[in-house]
Amino acid sequence: MSEPGRGLRHVEQAMGTVFSFDIRDARTPAIESALQDAVAWLHHVDAVFSTYRSDSVVSRLGRGEVALVDCPTEVREVLVLCERAQHATGGWFSATANGCLDPSGLVKGWAVERAARILRAAGAHHTCVNGGGDLQLTGEAAPGVPWRIGIAHPLRPGELCTVVTGADLAIATSGTTERGAHIFDPHTGAPVTRPASVTVVGSTLTLTDAYATAAFAMGAGARPWLEGLDGYEGLAVERDGEGWTTQGFPGTPCEGTRAQAPA
Repeated sequence: MSEPGRGLRHVEQAMGTVFSFDIRDARTPAIESALQDAVAWLHHVDAVFSTYRSDSVVSRLGRGEVALVDCPTEVREVLVLCERAQHATGGWFSATANGCLDPSGLVKGWAVERAARILRAAGAHHTCVNGGGDLQLTGEAAPGVPWRIGIAHPLRPGELCTVVTGADLAIATSGTTERGAHIFDPHTGAPVTRPASVTVVGSTLTLTDAYATAAFAMGAGARPWLEGLDGYEGLAVERDGEGWTTQGFPGTPCEGTRAQAPA
């Protein structure tokens, strides 16, 4: 529990994962109320978008039991964002999996970004909202001190492959370490098992999350694609321990990591 006036932390289970809130601003009633609203928002998103719940709006929409016009407005918002991500990635991001509606590759990042916005509107300008390892960071960890975020090594449990440093940024990682082969090649329908992980850093989590999913599916094509994007950087670790980073990746490789930036 945080001390009065010393910030606020909270952990919540939702959407099949763990969310954490680390608020570095002075604790106020407005921020406490906003935190409750942000938590309620995550549970609402779960009820609307979960593909594991047969009664969710997205599950019912996918089965044709409801029409899009009858869904909450955020469903249409997410599907429009998915279309934009699909276009930006050349089809490597898709809101369907094996022919079934599944926008979850974008939804978690979108939900976390919205939760961070709820906090910011209440006066919390220095926050870290973490949804299962995908983060939206606002402001700084402390005055003049940037956030430092360790990225887990996909091949060496308990070790880091890099530490990302910065302010006002979003970080998303896609891989198979925790959930197995859950990302599919949209062009073939086959599960993607290489590389081991891809981390993308941007400014806002909605597209950063979607782009991490797409970059993982791209495999070898991810590096030149990310190099051509404004405002996004990436790191990949391959199954053999080799890897790469884009030119401007804001991370410091940890000892034993063989990810190389382009010459």
